[in-house]
Parts: sequence; structure tokens; C-alpha cells
Amino acid sequence: MPKVQVVNMQGSPVGELELDEYVFGIEPNTHVMHQAVVGQLASQRRGTHSTLLRGEVRGGGRKPWRQKGTGRARAGSIRSPLWRGGAVLFGPKPRKYGFSLPKKVRRLALRSALSSKVNEQKLIVLEDLSLNEAKTREMVKVLQALNVSKKALIVTDEFMETIERSARNIAGIKTTAVEGMTIYDLLNSDVIVMTKAAVTKTEEVLA
Repeated sequence: MPKVQVVNMQGSPVGELELDEYVFGIEPNTHVMHQAVVGQLASQRRGTHSTLLRGEVRGGGRKPWRQKGTGRARAGSIRSPLWRGGAVLFGPKPRKYGFSLPKKVRRLALRSALSSKVNEQKLIVLEDLSLNEAKTREMVKVLQALNVSKKALIVTDEFMETIERSARNIAGIKTTAVEGMTIYDLLNSDVIVMTKAAVTKTEEVLA
């Protein structure tokens, strides 16, 4: 079973934690992770693009000239797709780009992402994370003690308003509860900071 060091908010080691091998010790499945990331990003697309079909363009009800005798090509409407200002053939219409993956596939993607962070030694487990008040400088002190200077995802077992408000003004830092943890956030972060309680809850959810 993989093991990871547990540290306190001052960055001092306070023990070790055995991780569930089924959640944090599997062989990462890159194909499934790619599918999950593509699906998540696709679902965020608004898909509000729209063009007008021939029947939706205003005007063009009268035939511009008679059928024969003018020497010009036949034309039935000035709103033809062939004309400037006319309709658009096969143009985009509002649609949803998102697609859903099976529940087992989504969980496998999360387990693969967590296992890859453990393999790369980019998982930091905190004994506890609590702040008396929402102060950005207090969160900065904690991150400095943990040697976190890049993009990081802070995961707690439940939503904590003081943690979220303390970290939201720090560039590259994102906070989430275990329920809101996504594959994109995991892979897009250089370091994952999880509380011990969050690790336990993650194992309960994904095991």
C-alpha cells in the first residue's frame, strides 16, 4: 500500500498515512483520464452560436427579376445562400456539446489522477486545516510552510468558507470539497493538498 507523510500547518511531519491502494495506488489509465477531461471541458461550452437558415433571413420575398429574358442567371430571392447578406448553408445552430460517461469510468478517471499525483510525489496530506478567520495572509503562510509556490488544489472533507475565502485571491490556488473534486482540477494542478479527513472521505467515496 502506498504511504505518504502527514504534515501539520507549519510543514512539520507528524506521522505517516497508509493510502488505499485501490484509490491511490492503481496504474493510471491515461485514455480514461483524457475522455473525462474532454467531457468536462465540452460540457462547459455554451453552444449558443447560431446562423440563419434560408427561411429565417428577413426579406427576399419578391423575385428580384423575371425568370427569362434578362440574360442573367435565374434567381428567386435576394436572401439565397449564394447572395451576399443571404442565408448560411450548414451553419452552426445552438447545441449541447457535453456528453456523459458511465459512473465507473468517471471514478476510474479520478482514481487514475490521484494515483498519478501519488506516483509523482505531488500529494501533500495535512493533519488538519483550519483558520480562525478568512485572511489571505494566513493562507499564504500555510502554503509557504508547505513549499507550495505553483498551482495547487486544496481539498477538504467538506466546504469550509474561511478556507475558500482565504485562498480565492491567491493566484493559482483553488479550493474544493471532496464532492466537488474534478478530473480537470486534479490534472491542472501541480500540487494536491488534502486534509487527512479529505483522504479518508475520498477513499470512502471511490473505494
